[in-house]
Amino acid sequence: MEDTMVMNSPLGNVRLRALDGYLLSVQFTEDAEDPGNHDLLLLDVKSQLQAYFRGALKVFDIPVGLGGTTFQRQVWLEVNKVPYGQTVSYQKVACSLRKPEAVRAVGAANGANPLLMVIPCHRVIANTGELTGYAGGLWRKLKLLQMEARDQPGRQYSLGF
Repeated sequence: MEDTMVMNSPLGNVRLRALDGYLLSVQFTEDAEDPGNHDLLLLDVKSQLQAYFRGALKVFDIPVGLGGTTFQRQVWLEVNKVPYGQTVSYQKVACSLRKPEAVRAVGAANGANPLLMVIPCHRVIANTGELTGYAGGLWRKLKLLQMEARDQPGRQYSLGF
């Protein structure tokens, strides 16, 4: 049975959607927080996201249901390897997949990630270090990277304008 929840976060409200014990999506929303009754999975996801935003959780432990194409899933699984507080370029992800010419396709797949923060697509940046593209808004990508870097003196991120 499908369940959805809207939770509050420091970066705005987040809609969680789960089906049959698997998390399907984590997306920012303008919808109001939903304090209703929810299944244990969504309550656990909410708890893990809250810990993540506090800086107390670095790796999520959530069963996810990945849709998408084969290539999108490959990109998402590769992006999921990027450690907390680190970044990687779209080019590096493409090369890791042995498809160095697929930088734009990696960007498109990254932008289609339905599990924001859980699959850390915000950690993928341009070769130049520039922050480009994020389904939750570029300002949120910046805030997530700054949050993850808060314990790393000298590591700075900005939008560059």
